Amino acid sequence: MKIQRIATTPIEGMKPGTSGLRKRVTEFAQGHYLANFVQSVFNAVRPPEGFGGVTLVVGGDGRYFNAEAIQTVIRIAAANGVERLLVGAGGILSTPAASCVIRKHKAFGGLILSASHNPGGPDGDFGIKFNAANGGPAPEKITDAIYAETLAIKEIRTLDTPDIDLNQIGSHRLGDTQVEVIDPVADYVELMRELFDFPALRAKFASGLTFAFDAMHAVTGPYAHAIFERELGAPAGTVRNGTPLPDFGGHHPDPNLVHAKELLDLMMSADAPDLGAASDGDGDRNLIIGRGIFISPSDSLAMLAANAHLAPAYRNGIAGVARSMPTSGAVDRVADKLGVPCYETPTGWKFFGNLLDAGRITICGEESAGTGSNHVREKDGIWAVLLWLSILAARGQSAAEIAKEHWATYGRNYYTRHDYEGVDTSAAQGLMSALEARLRGLVGTTVGGRRVAMADNFSYTDPVDGSVSKNQGLRIVFEDGSRIVYRLSGTGTTGSTLRVYIERYEADPARLAQETQEALADLIATADELAGIRERTGRAQPDVIT
Repeated sequence: MKIQRIATTPIEGMKPGTSGLRKRVTEFAQGHYLANFVQSVFNAVRPPEGFGGVTLVVGGDGRYFNAEAIQTVIRIAAANGVERLLVGAGGILSTPAASCVIRKHKAFGGLILSASHNPGGPDGDFGIKFNAANGGPAPEKITDAIYAETLAIKEIRTLDTPDIDLNQIGSHRLGDTQVEVIDPVADYVELMRELFDFPALRAKFASGLTFAFDAMHAVTGPYAHAIFERELGAPAGTVRNGTPLPDFGGHHPDPNLVHAKELLDLMMSADAPDLGAASDGDGDRNLIIGRGIFISPSDSLAMLAANAHLAPAYRNGIAGVARSMPTSGAVDRVADKLGVPCYETPTGWKFFGNLLDAGRITICGEESAGTGSNHVREKDGIWAVLLWLSILAARGQSAAEIAKEHWATYGRNYYTRHDYEGVDTSAAQGLMSALEARLRGLVGTTVGGRRVAMADNFSYTDPVDGSVSKNQGLRIVFEDGSRIVYRLSGTGTTGSTLRVYIERYEADPARLAQETQEALADLIATADELAGIRERTGRAQPDVIT
């Protein structure tokens, strides 16, 4: 089978963000755009001896253009000499399942086609990222190398072959490459059985535990049906919107209180089940709502760490925890009580990888609804839900009771994130530049009635390999421990998303039941005033509040 060498030229704007390269579908589908990037990946990660003997995992979240893109990846991988490809049937592999498959089969790495929680469809978003042999997102040295290749690429290597049938499990031969279409769910379910007590959870469902899971017409539908309904015996209908659709049913597959409002309304009603949960486009994020109570992602991370010993995999304790810098300090207090280290990293799951590989941490998470453990090297929505179900089952309490006991023990970190989406990029960058220029002068001054103790642009030195990541977000910390953080997100595809994180710690038992936005009202006003958000962006209100 003859390899085609197609001449090409570099295309601007292919620098991967925190979760790979994300653009509009229309951009990915145009000309050699996707092929240029895929070939650049192979150029950047090619071993000195070539790809002979190498296994590569390929899958995606089923969004629009997913199937066509996977066929392109298969052809380019075969032309570049990859010996074996493991491809999820239907082109499906949730991001945590892809990490699981990479690790179980000792693959060289994987290509995951997803734009995570971003909307899909012909006018929606698409994305692709390379995961390394540990199953985690490629570290910066690899993404930098990929970007460098996109600026120097001259040819694409591919094969002129018919499409492979991705809907049937089985093996295919493509030149010297073995392409195996695998069950996308089986390996992941097997891993979850090892981590959790499925018989005990099945018994709880049989005795009346109630649950609602919204798969948001995204990738977790098949996993949720297999685990919650078939393995654990939850009634049919427990999983809602469980069929993956290319446009996610016209909805935005982001598990937050805005886009999962139907689930929120159910959980705040008289008919609420014991637990409500949702996951996102590629299955790595989670939303947790108890009957009558929303558990914020930051609080969820802290509560999971405090109660992890109730699941078999963690009954001997945890080595440590980590959180992204913008995530609230709630988990820090748990780590202190447990006597284990707590690491503060930049945003992006790849920063947890070294800590996990080195055995320094067991559980980690981000305020953006991502939590996970050392079982894979990605955040994992289904895993988080299973751990919550395990905690409810073992403690015999409601989520609200667990939350109230947690706050009574550790105090409460009132915390919110305000997202200003699609902001003009120059305006957003101007806001950040102007604020950064003022940071040093803020220390020692009083702003909004609070004295500023520290103000900086967060920089992180990896304790494992010594690498340094600068410019990770502007922090303003007050003497009372309250703080405001400003970041420009790298997960969108148009304009810029300004994220503002606002936090205040409360230890007074009489003040632990406040409504979050009310508890933070003065800090929210300070955050706007400090950065001039309204004046610089024209936005009077954030688009999303979590």
